[in-house]
Amino acid sequence: MLEVISSIIEKYGIVYVQGLLGTLCLALITVGAGTLLGTLLALFRYSRFKLPGLFVRLYVWVLRGTPILLQLYFFWIFLPRVMPFEMSDTACIIVALIVNAGAYVEEIIRAGIQAVDRGQMEAARSLGLSSSQAMLRVVLPQAVKNILPALGNEFINMIKQASLASVFFVNELTTSYRTVLSATYRPIESILIAGAIYLFITTVLSLLLGRAEQRLRLSEA
Repeated sequence: MLEVISSIIEKYGIVYVQGLLGTLCLALITVGAGTLLGTLLALFRYSRFKLPGLFVRLYVWVLRGTPILLQLYFFWIFLPRVMPFEMSDTACIIVALIVNAGAYVEEIIRAGIQAVDRGQMEAARSLGLSSSQAMLRVVLPQAVKNILPALGNEFINMIKQASLASVFFVNELTTSYRTVLSATYRPIESILIAGAIYLFITTVLSLLLGRAEQRLRLSEA
């Protein structure tokens, strides 16, 4: 088996590398845009108007209560029919992943905001800041420190969830496995290589995230 794995890596290593780069790009785009979306949703939830808050609750309820694969299929079918311009499969899947990530990031940010002492908001208001100014300038910056570890975990999670994009033949690591499988007819060896790459990347990112958390604690001490 080791000889076969070595042979596959030698011949198709570039295919796996391209898939890995695609997976990392998907995760970066998804978490980056999802963080912006989640932040906006969290601010809407704390709006003094009821309608935005109700919309955010409904949004989070639907996105967290349905399978992500079902969401990918929905956007893959829905977006090309309603958008006034042509959208590729990759673009549809990226939008779906961002929308999904936004719901989870919103909950992360909401928890971070709730972890900030309410006295911070009251103190900011007593200094003459409006509710929105106090949230943006005082509460949210403190919440960011609380949610950085959770956002890092969400990034790692998105690397694994990006594998679902292979169903739509988007260029990522699991798609690379399927490409190599179709060329070699060696399912076990091909999937072991892909699994080892996933495990290596998530392990390295977990270690880096742990180091970052330690430095954050030391800086606050």
